Amino acid sequence: MNIIKSFILAACIGVSSFSYAKAKIEIKTVTPQTEYAASMLKDIDWKYNVKICIAQDAKGLAAEGFTITRKGKNVTITGNDASGAIYGVNKLLGIYRTEGNLEGIANITEVPEMKLRGACVGLQKTVYLPGHRVYEYPYTPENFPWFYDKQLWIKYLDMLAASNMNTVYLWNGHPFASLVKLKDYPFATEVDDATMEKNQEMFTFLTQEASRRGIQVIQMFYNIILSKPFADHYGLKTQDRNRPITPLISDYTRKSIAAFIQKYPNVGFLVCLGEAMSGIDNDIEWMTKTIIPGIKDGLAASGRTDIPPIILRSHDTDGPKVLEASLPLYPNIYTMSKYTGESLTTYEPGGPWAETHRQLSSAAPIHISNVHILANLEPWRWSSPAFTSKVVQAMHKIHGANGLHLYPQANYWDWPYTADKIGDNGRQLQIDRDRMWYEVWGRYAWKANRGEDKTFWAKKLADLYGTDETSALDILEAYDESGEIAPKLIRRFGITEGNRQTLLLGMKMSELVNPYKYTIYPGFYESCGPQGEKLIEYVEKEWNKEAHIGELPLDIVNECEIHGDKAVKAIERSASKVTKNRDEYLRLANDMRCYKAFADAFKYKVLAAQQVLNYKWSKDINYLHKAVPLLEKSNSYWDELVNLTKDTYYYANSMQTSQRRIPVGGDNGNFKTWEEMKAVYDEELANLKSNIAALEKPQSGNSGTKNPVARNASVKLISPYKTVKIEKGAQLFENRPELIDSVAAELTEMNALVLNRDTTRIKGATVEFSCDKPVQMLVGFFIDDQNKFASPPKLETDATGNEYGQAEAVISNAISMNDMPMVNIHSYHFKAGHHVINLPKGIIMVAGFTDTDLKIRDAGLNGGGNEVDWLFMK
Repeated sequence: MNIIKSFILAACIGVSSFSYAKAKIEIKTVTPQTEYAASMLKDIDWKYNVKICIAQDAKGLAAEGFTITRKGKNVTITGNDASGAIYGVNKLLGIYRTEGNLEGIANITEVPEMKLRGACVGLQKTVYLPGHRVYEYPYTPENFPWFYDKQLWIKYLDMLAASNMNTVYLWNGHPFASLVKLKDYPFATEVDDATMEKNQEMFTFLTQEASRRGIQVIQMFYNIILSKPFADHYGLKTQDRNRPITPLISDYTRKSIAAFIQKYPNVGFLVCLGEAMSGIDNDIEWMTKTIIPGIKDGLAASGRTDIPPIILRSHDTDGPKVLEASLPLYPNIYTMSKYTGESLTTYEPGGPWAETHRQLSSAAPIHISNVHILANLEPWRWSSPAFTSKVVQAMHKIHGANGLHLYPQANYWDWPYTADKIGDNGRQLQIDRDRMWYEVWGRYAWKANRGEDKTFWAKKLADLYGTDETSALDILEAYDESGEIAPKLIRRFGITEGNRQTLLLGMKMSELVNPYKYTIYPGFYESCGPQGEKLIEYVEKEWNKEAHIGELPLDIVNECEIHGDKAVKAIERSASKVTKNRDEYLRLANDMRCYKAFADAFKYKVLAAQQVLNYKWSKDINYLHKAVPLLEKSNSYWDELVNLTKDTYYYANSMQTSQRRIPVGGDNGNFKTWEEMKAVYDEELANLKSNIAALEKPQSGNSGTKNPVARNASVKLISPYKTVKIEKGAQLFENRPELIDSVAAELTEMNALVLNRDTTRIKGATVEFSCDKPVQMLVGFFIDDQNKFASPPKLETDATGNEYGQAEAVISNAISMNDMPMVNIHSYHFKAGHHVINLPKGIIMVAGFTDTDLKIRDAGLNGGGNEVDWLFMK
């Protein structure tokens, strides 16, 4: 494989012998990788002589494989290539640490099942930088002091090498302006000269040290993101998902890529065409006319003949179409897709997302499964070998993947730290706390099906915590039992698998009884677990006496309660036997208690939601009375969770921006602790009691949130659009027969823009205006999945989808028109000033500008309006 060959930097140059104090090692074939392999043995106290070499004839041998032979006290490790020698040493060390000797070795030959096995580091932060947008983080000592810590990088790379990893991915929106200077755009750099020099030295150091360990660096970047100095110079936005590709933007990006290729010869690219760019035609054009030419330019300027890998990320694009257009131009392209989105949900994936994996894996020589973000696992410790081994087997058998890309278990946005409060010792490092996470995935990426593997992990845990193996098996049981809770709950109750939702902060009752209001991500339920039912479906089938199918919501919450009980009992059985790393053990035990409290709180909230849905179908108020004590019990468990976390965790979720919407918005870093969420859950209980009381009063009914009639705000509309009052019979599109049939009451005074339907469908719509005071622009999205209609914001694929507060519909089912789908109204918020907004391509409407405060509600013009989430609102 080209990617493996590229980091074997040295050829065989002879024999070298090292006599360490505790081992005699002979390197038969000297390369940076074999020298590193030898150094891993220097502190081993044994009486074996070890010879390390590389196969003289590697023809027909699998990359990175190895053979170990032993005759008496003489052991020979023969790598199929230089990296194979490292993995051979890892195997040797594993046997010695497990068995205490090497006497059981006669002849061992292994090759990896996953061709690429890597982890990622995000050069990103929990919040946006002033004047910047999502993913825009220049490499500076102020932003990332840890980036310049060489010993930290050595520690991390050593951990990856010990876990049989061969790639490390660096994620950043636009890294080029921090790492290279451009002759044609000298003003585009985002750092001063001294920092640029420091960055280049560090990046070179990183790639060289990674290579010595058989690891290749892969640089990820988003498209299209521009450096802020470049954007400011030309009066552009750094990001605009809906803008067209221009020659200037393409030229700048192409030259950035070329300069990067020249400067760093051992680096590949991970290309994300989505999120900051929209439309498959644009994706293909950008890949084939900007990215690939940029790489070729850099190779030609360097006089290089190698072909560094491009990894095409299928997120928010049509991966098979991009691959089909790109492979004739550049042969060394691999593919990547998220395993089950941005959460770990199951070892039984399926649905349309699985089909995407299969299409990509059938077309590319290497297809990588990306274990991404883990929005349902953070921040508590999670490292279940039983769950993980089955996941990796599913990657092979169901998705056809032969590569692994692994995110940190938690706190991706806050690398390198965890969310733990650890007293006066500063912040805890992820690679210290979550070493087992990397080891578990590394072990099964090398070989997925190892059968019953408890003995291996028990010995690991016994050594870590200084226990006997029986107690270590108890700790392992706690990992495996708790490991089922978050995956089961997110796949059966979640709104999304994405980091729009932080599962371990819980869910609101309104989200459980009316999940569709919060825009369930398409394909989520079909792809991220076994067939089953949502709670709202389950209750409907109960009332209609229909047969149930698959995994059922009440079974899941009962199972999770049992998992939590078993996890806590197992961890407590081991407590008296722990003699090492006791502080970390106590933190692990507390996490098990957190999982149990969460599972209990979630169960009783679901049972309360079931009763509320029974009221929806029966209108029998007794069901609401049944819900109250269940919700009170849920909240009492939540109080327990607050006590378990308030002195042990800084936060639950490391993405502390408006991108996070479930259970509530994370705007300005709010609602990131369990204590903050307590007020939300207490309020919905109080609202339920109040609304029950109102229902019991004669003629006092309640049918949901009401809005005042919106008034037109004073704006100067610069775009040459006509306006029309929103009322029955109004024509919203030029020269089109579709007329308004009915409209939500709060919109009846608004003046809508009259758009050209064909123009919006083909080119999109641009609205330019100015205002002296803050206003909202009310944008209508037609509820239909046909490509001709503009898609509403999806934070799963568009990281800027809530930049203007527009992520959720403020009025659902708000306008009906003849021969058109129903319209949902989204509110875009603007400060005073001059604004130019590019709306997404597709048929779309603008209902006008207002300064009236509108509350989220369903106007029910589709004949609905029977939902009961209003019971939890004032």
